Amino acid sequence: MTSKRLIGYAKRHGYPYLCIHAGRKTERIADESVTYLSLKRSPLSFPMDEDLKYDPFFQRHVNRVQRELTEFKPDVLHITGLNDVSIVGAYLGWKMQIPLVGSWHTNLHEFAARRLTRIFRFLPQKTLDSMTGFAERKIMDGAVYYYKIPKVVLSPNQELVEQLGRGTKRVSRLMSRGVDTEKFAPEKRTVDDGLFRFGFVGRLRAEKNVRLLAALEKKLLETGKTDFRFLIVGEGNEREWLEKNMTTGEFTGFLDGEQLSAAYANMDVFVFPSETDAFGNVAQEANASGVPAIVTNQGGPKFIVRHNESGFIAENFDDFVKYSLELMDDAEKLAEMKRLSRRNALSSSWDAVFEAVYDAYREAIEIERQDRLKKAAGSEKS
Repeated sequence: MTSKRLIGYAKRHGYPYLCIHAGRKTERIADESVTYLSLKRSPLSFPMDEDLKYDPFFQRHVNRVQRELTEFKPDVLHITGLNDVSIVGAYLGWKMQIPLVGSWHTNLHEFAARRLTRIFRFLPQKTLDSMTGFAERKIMDGAVYYYKIPKVVLSPNQELVEQLGRGTKRVSRLMSRGVDTEKFAPEKRTVDDGLFRFGFVGRLRAEKNVRLLAALEKKLLETGKTDFRFLIVGEGNEREWLEKNMTTGEFTGFLDGEQLSAAYANMDVFVFPSETDAFGNVAQEANASGVPAIVTNQGGPKFIVRHNESGFIAENFDDFVKYSLELMDDAEKLAEMKRLSRRNALSSSWDAVFEAVYDAYREAIEIERQDRLKKAAGSEKS
């Protein structure tokens, strides 16, 4: 989503941009100042998530990509993570001596640890913790090593900015996220039946910690609350478990467009228990819809939510219960937090985000220029 918006920003401003991505077929499409090169993945690609695959043979496209880059003559290359497409970009950036910017979008190390926990949960807890901790550290070490290739590294929250800066010894900058406050707005609400709705939007996977939703529902029922529902938007292999273990859950599957906008606006409180998100766009989209969010104190969402204004930052499960009950019982507080949620989201501009990205492009180009001057001076001395 962020990459598509970045391309849209370039197109609106008439900036030449070559977007190389994986697609259903190999083709080249020109659209005003933007050129798209879609490259087909092989039949041996394996799924990483519902709509994301990894092709171990994607490098067969290297020569095709190099021809496109030679013709386009880019000032800078931007890779968006540790994936098959970006690996080709990193290699050609090095080979063709094109300044490289890398942006971090997904906490792969934490995702892997949570999925391993789910797969091997039959093991003794001590053994499981040791195994998943080791995997998380090693994957993070590998990711940091990969991000040493770019001249400038962009991350979606300040913790990652500092962590990657220390680990890579590269220039490390913030690349936040904006939100579409026209698409996501309180006016999109379509229900008025008096039910209090908790909501979740995202992948129903182990790394999203979605089983907390069932635990929260159970606690609320134990306190005597009955006039509430959980509106759960998304797909994933945890959906079946949630459907079996929740009595108030409404499961919509994947939604987009106006249906997604209405789903957000129909929520009263957004509950996001993930501890692995690098940013957490969904919390910001909920806020734009006038919905306060309860998030964990781990990962990126805690940088989006303003505690006790646009939501709450929960230290533990008991906090999720406490804040949920507080908002159910205090209509005035809920109304004020809805207002503040919308107000805070209105200050998040995509254009400001992408202006900072272009600043990073210019910085990477200057660093490369200075490096070449130093090398040239060294050669003259020798």
